[in-house]
Amino acid sequence: MPKAKKRMSLLTSVAPEEKARPLQGFGLRQSAAACDNPRRPERQRAGAVRDPTTPDFLVWQLMDSAFPTGGFAHSSGLEAAWQHGEVRGRAELLSFAETSLDQLGHAALPFVTAAFDAPEKFAEFDQLCDAFMTNHVANRASRAQGRAFLTAVERICPERGVRAASTANGNHEIKRPEGRAPVAVPFAHFAPVFGACLRRLKISRATTTRMFFFNQLRSVLAAAVRLNIVGPMEAQMLQHKLSAKAETVLKVCDRLTLDQIAQTAPLLDLWQGAQDRLYSRLFQS
Repeated sequence: MPKAKKRMSLLTSVAPEEKARPLQGFGLRQSAAACDNPRRPERQRAGAVRDPTTPDFLVWQLMDSAFPTGGFAHSSGLEAAWQHGEVRGRAELLSFAETSLDQLGHAALPFVTAAFDAPEKFAEFDQLCDAFMTNHVANRASRAQGRAFLTAVERICPERGVRAASTANGNHEIKRPEGRAPVAVPFAHFAPVFGACLRRLKISRATTTRMFFFNQLRSVLAAAVRLNIVGPMEAQMLQHKLSAKAETVLKVCDRLTLDQIAQTAPLLDLWQGAQDRLYSRLFQS
């Protein structure tokens, strides 16, 4: 009697003698041992695995639009560019957002990663960030968002040990565990504050950098909706499309040091600097 033919499909087409390989990728997590490869650089290994006590809910809450950081009061120069006729519709907005991501990767991301890798040197990074941001509007917006983010993390996550206190001269400092000197916060610029706080919250380095890019992209597109450049659905389509661009910039800029920070989009800097000269405006920057 002839043997019945085995029915084949995409799920059963693997040869029987081959062992099924474990699935990896979206939705499945690798073990800490798999991620902590001893051949990887120490700096990369330090941020490879998130602390198991850090829930995903914390990451989602920090990126929630309701998290009180004041980011939606700023357009990163988009409002000035729109009023000057440089951004008129979807095509110009897409170009603006892509240029903004490049600028973010070269001018701000190195401060995030430096503060994440060496939070004890925060004061040095904060002072360098203040000197680098010569645009008074961008400088003011960065300090406002940094102070708001630091205050929000302190009040919402007290169990994580992020405690900011005012000093006699009006500056701020981040309290550290017993026996360790507090970290001075002379200006509280957003990029170094973001990196130092998320390190304290035990969020991985890779997740921290992606959260930083997501925050910028969401803020620009939310400003575009409020300015009626595009609608909410179109803005979400653009955000989905620009996620690949964000990943590309992250790969290029993730290892940049503070010696390599650069202003890659002078026109964006000019538009943002013109924010205070607008006759009427919705945003602070």
